[in-house]
Amino acid sequence: MQIETLQTFCDLAELKSFSRTAEKNMLSQSAVSQQLAQLEKSFNTPLIDRHRKSFGLTAAGELFYNSCKDIISRYENFQSSLNYLKNSSKSKINVAAIYSIGMHSLQEYIKKFMTLHPQVYLDIEYLSAAEIYNRLLLGKIDVGLVAAPRSGPDIQVFDFVPEPMVFVCSPQHPFAKKASVDIFMMQYEQFIAFAQNLPTRNWLDRLLIGYNIALRPAMEFDNVETIKRVVEINAGVSIMPLTTVKNEVANKTLKAIPFSNENFTRPTGIVIRKNRAMNDNLKAFIELLYGKAIK
Repeated sequence: MQIETLQTFCDLAELKSFSRTAEKNMLSQSAVSQQLAQLEKSFNTPLIDRHRKSFGLTAAGELFYNSCKDIISRYENFQSSLNYLKNSSKSKINVAAIYSIGMHSLQEYIKKFMTLHPQVYLDIEYLSAAEIYNRLLLGKIDVGLVAAPRSGPDIQVFDFVPEPMVFVCSPQHPFAKKASVDIFMMQYEQFIAFAQNLPTRNWLDRLLIGYNIALRPAMEFDNVETIKRVVEINAGVSIMPLTTVKNEVANKTLKAIPFSNENFTRPTGIVIRKNRAMNDNLKAFIELLYGKAIK
């Protein structure tokens, strides 16, 4: 029995669709059906309830699904630790950050760590949050830095630098000379938003709902650089981390204005895989980012 077969069964249980499971695992529907049949033959018991109109697992199927999840988690943890041990002798730390954090908040920490630990090589990548979580679980990176971090059974989170969120507009915008902006004014503006399902977009949506504000973005983009370029030409306004627009503010191509309602800050976090092997260099890097000792 292969790990891939266990993963396919878990996907089938979660997606409740042979076609979607086949697509996700790059198999034919026939291959998925054959794998299920082989499992049921091996255990001499049905795992899928074929008497129900809707897709469902039998009691044995539920038991097998939970066992598969545990086995896969343990296997991924083993792979992560094994990959780390292979690379640990090279004094290398693989770091991935979302672009806005990697290009701005992270830079001073990298310089400080390199001064303190010149023998350690930091390999920095800029990736989406989804890809960072995925690579962590596969053991392909050691540390991730994301906005609005989420913990989980296999993910541990340490707080990183909270980022002030500000109203951002072109110097030609009517609000450019204001000392502060009321967040309720957002609903009357051409709003340039982060793309849906990005952690920052989800966090902003929850914040605005708390003020009973429902925005209909004029445009949506998956990165801060594109949003800045659109706002610079006065095609709309946005809410962005102050750290990401400091250069543009200094060059007077953008205006960053605080909100009058309260100080909004975007949470950011350091994410690692739980229960992974950790040498002194990696521990020192995480502690530098976190600002305190970790166990």
